[in-house]
Amino acid sequence: MRSSRLRDYWQLLRLHKPIGILLLLWPTLWGLWLASQGIPDLKILVVFLLGVVLMRSAGCAINDFADRDIDLHVERTRERPLTAGRISSTEAVGLAIGLSLVSLLITLPLGWKVIAMSVPAVFLAGSYPFTKRFFPMPQAYLGIAFGFSIPMAFVAVQGAVPWQGWLIFVANVFWTVAYDTEYALVDKNDDLKLNIRTAAITLGRFDITGIMICYAVCLALFVVLGLVQAYSWPFWLGVIAAGLVACYHFALIRHRDRQACFKAFLHNNWFGAVLFAGFVGQFALR
Repeated sequence: MRSSRLRDYWQLLRLHKPIGILLLLWPTLWGLWLASQGIPDLKILVVFLLGVVLMRSAGCAINDFADRDIDLHVERTRERPLTAGRISSTEAVGLAIGLSLVSLLITLPLGWKVIAMSVPAVFLAGSYPFTKRFFPMPQAYLGIAFGFSIPMAFVAVQGAVPWQGWLIFVANVFWTVAYDTEYALVDKNDDLKLNIRTAAITLGRFDITGIMICYAVCLALFVVLGLVQAYSWPFWLGVIAAGLVACYHFALIRHRDRQACFKAFLHNNWFGAVLFAGFVGQFALR
């Protein structure tokens, strides 16, 4: 296969832009560390790490297929391989299906419960791109898709999902709405012309307020978890650090500058990372 073709596939799957992998990785690790009390089984950890990469890549391929006509009219996306004609729609759909099947296959060693939960996870990831046509808050749908690895992690480790798992699942939905609305602010003018639905458009002049409320709700749910579980100082340092990151994002996005909003979106890697560091520290010091 020619190197140019491989490069186009690499770009289609966004492997040159790992932020999507990281934003999917952190909630996955939250779930695994909380479910296993800081000592995840190596086999389970490897399966979930591979699943993160595979499903994010599959999601990018199906997203570009769904948006192939829209991306042509958006400044930031018109040079993507599918939109630019360097990759066919058949190739993109084939890659998405192939990667999804592989992600299902790697769950086989984890038992039928995890396999059963993989099916709706694949459906959510595959259907998300199409919600932008009719759903006023597709970022919430993305949050469910990106956070589904949390209950899956609990099922893989404990065989069931306790309230703690659902709590951080909901927290992740609010975090996803926050960062993906920052992302939507970058394309807001183009999306308005194309009649695309996003939280940035639905919230109107309250877009920044909505983003900060979502950050606050996410952190409040982590506070509830810490109080009920009587967690110690490493966990609370992680929550405080995440709060400071959210404040920094407010400073970036408050004027709605496109480049600053995109910078805030990318910086969400640190929001997820410091919360994970809090879990690591909490269980390491038990």
